[in-house]
Parts: sequence; structure tokens; C-alpha cells
Amino acid sequence: MTLVSIVIPCYNESQNIPYLLSALAQHIHTDQISIVLVNNGSTDDTQDVIDKHISKYSFATSITIPINKGYGFGIFQGLKITQSPFIGWMHADLQTDPQDLIRALSIIRQSPEKNLFVKGRRRGRPFLDRLFTSGMSIFTSVILGRVLVDVNAQPNIFSRALIESFPDPPHDFSFDLYYYLAAKKAGFTIFRFNTIFPPRKYGSSSWNSGLSSRFSFARRTLLYTLSLRQHI
Repeated sequence: MTLVSIVIPCYNESQNIPYLLSALAQHIHTDQISIVLVNNGSTDDTQDVIDKHISKYSFATSITIPINKGYGFGIFQGLKITQSPFIGWMHADLQTDPQDLIRALSIIRQSPEKNLFVKGRRRGRPFLDRLFTSGMSIFTSVILGRVLVDVNAQPNIFSRALIESFPDPPHDFSFDLYYYLAAKKAGFTIFRFNTIFPPRKYGSSSWNSGLSSRFSFARRTLLYTLSLRQHI
């Protein structure tokens, strides 16, 4: 049985997908990891690229969401079709090294904990990015009463019991915060490990396209953070 299933949401990632699958294949030499690519309502030729390449890789499957309903919605649809005892997600933009999945798998294998949440901690980022992330971390930690650091770091892998206990996540980028906080609230053992976060090579971010988009993202996250105090 596959030990870990990883969902990778793909929104207009046609340029990255061939390189992503090839990079994953260089590191996945075990049947204990499976990958689910989610075409999350892409408007480019992402679906055609997935159809062309995915049959070459035995570890990978895919699903299609016709209309994009949000980053979190796409991930959750992928998570729901998995059957592994540990599940999670990472981005398709090649800013997460596939080798990190092997590191996470090793952590899971060696841990005696049944309820485990494994999450990256980004290193090597520009100063302004780190400053933005630190500010968001401080705000969410103070408001929610838990230490929540580098909330949007990848990958995120955890025991399946977490989505069974918290089955109603947000549909947007607050998805990362929701399950990170849920793991804290549920008393999961949190294991962080350092990851390198290089610049994006192909395509453009659907949310981080400049200063105004960051402020918009921050505003949405802060409003959602305030609402979480009553809902989780």
C-alpha cells in the first residue's frame, strides 16, 4: 500500500508539468509515494500536457476540475480521492524540490507518532519575501494563539485523520493556514525541515505577481484568520 499520496494543484502550469514529472521521476524510486496532479480549472493547455506526459509515470494519476474554484478547493478534491495513510500537497511551480518528498517520507518512516504533520520551512528567499512572511506569521500567531511560522511553506504532509476531523476547509489560499492550525489544535506532532525555495522558472504566480497582489493576499488572509477564531 502507498504510504504517502501527494496532491499537486496545477493552474495554468503547462510549461512546468513536463519538468515537474521528470524531476519527480528522478527521486521517486519507491511505490510508497504516489502523485495526483489536479488540473485546477486551467485556461491554458495544461490538460493537453498532462494527457501527453502522465502515462509515462507509474507513480502519477490526474483529475480535472473544469472550473477553478480556488487553490484550496483543487487540493481538497485531490486529497479526497487518495487512500494512503499519509497525504499532503506541494506546488507545481518547481519551487519545491521533489527531493523534499523523499526527506518527508524518511521522517514519516522513522517517527513513532501516528498523528504527524510534516511541513517544510523555506530558506534562501529574498529579504522582502522573508519580511512579508514574518509579519504574517506574527499576526496569525497572535490572533490564533498558536505559534504559526512560514504558513505557506511546502510540502505539507500529514496523517489522514486530520481531514477526517476537519472536513470543511476554505477554497482559497487560506487552505494552508487552515490545516496547519488544525494540526496544532488536534495535538499533532509538528515536524519542520529546511527547504530551498528557488525563483520560479516558468509561468507566473496566480497570486504573487507584485506588491499589490501581496497586499491583497495579506488582507484576505488576515480577514480569514480573524474568522478562524470562531470556526476551528
